[in-house]
Amino acid sequence: MWIADQWNDYEILDTSKGEKLERWGKYILIRPDPQIIWDTPRNNSLWRQPNGHYHRSRQGGGEWEFFHLPNQWMISYDFPKHPLSFHLKPFSFKHTGLFPEQAVNWEWFGEKIRSANRPVKVLNLFAYTGGATLAAAAAGASVTHVDASKGMVNWAKENAAASGLSDAPIRWLIDDCVKFVEREIRRGNHYDAIIMDPPSYGRGPKGEIWKIETSIHSLVQKCVKLLSEEPLFFLLNSYTTGLSPSVLTYLLSIELEKYPGTVHSDELGLRVVKNGLVLPCGASGRWEAL
Repeated sequence: MWIADQWNDYEILDTSKGEKLERWGKYILIRPDPQIIWDTPRNNSLWRQPNGHYHRSRQGGGEWEFFHLPNQWMISYDFPKHPLSFHLKPFSFKHTGLFPEQAVNWEWFGEKIRSANRPVKVLNLFAYTGGATLAAAAAGASVTHVDASKGMVNWAKENAAASGLSDAPIRWLIDDCVKFVEREIRRGNHYDAIIMDPPSYGRGPKGEIWKIETSIHSLVQKCVKLLSEEPLFFLLNSYTTGLSPSVLTYLLSIELEKYPGTVHSDELGLRVVKNGLVLPCGASGRWEAL
């Protein structure tokens, strides 16, 4: 398992009864997590005094309950040579605007970019609030950031400004990721690295249905056509339990077969302070050039 254990501003303090007790900077949140199936004693007093608690509804969805939590606050990540800062705010379906387990991937591809000793063009699809975009830019890459949500792209720009990366070579695009890739193929554009963090399920601007199990293979095939003659890496994330690390390994291996490289996939995890348990948080597949 790849564990994101370099955070100072984030930690999971405890887990019990389908929920995790987290510290985001100086604020304490309780959020549901389907992986937490155990019923252990909640001895930590912070279970009883959170700043925010997302309550899951039996009918699906849920809602936030707040206790002295600001509308927005900031945390930082000590990324090598360039700390990154992120605006957080609780919004739909328990999210805060950041997936902290992805920091272990930032560290991996950041080192790849820094050691390449050449200009590196990165395409970040389903780029959300820009964690991977900022890490790639801070490592020295030029980045094309693509997300279908105008609100998410604006949020990512705010994070870039907070991280001192407003002038970094980042191209911000509000677009459907599949359609953007298809247009880039027709334009003949190429990238040295691709980062892909697709949702499990979603709808496009015209009601197109995205379901990762049935859509991801086709998109990976198309993205391979965008790779330069000497690609550096390809990162594919999945939060869908049906796409195990072995599935990601096979998918990347068959589609990038013509390029000299290796593929490794594993679960991502975050350590729990109370007992050292590592909570699984999805999986990543990594192709890297030899």
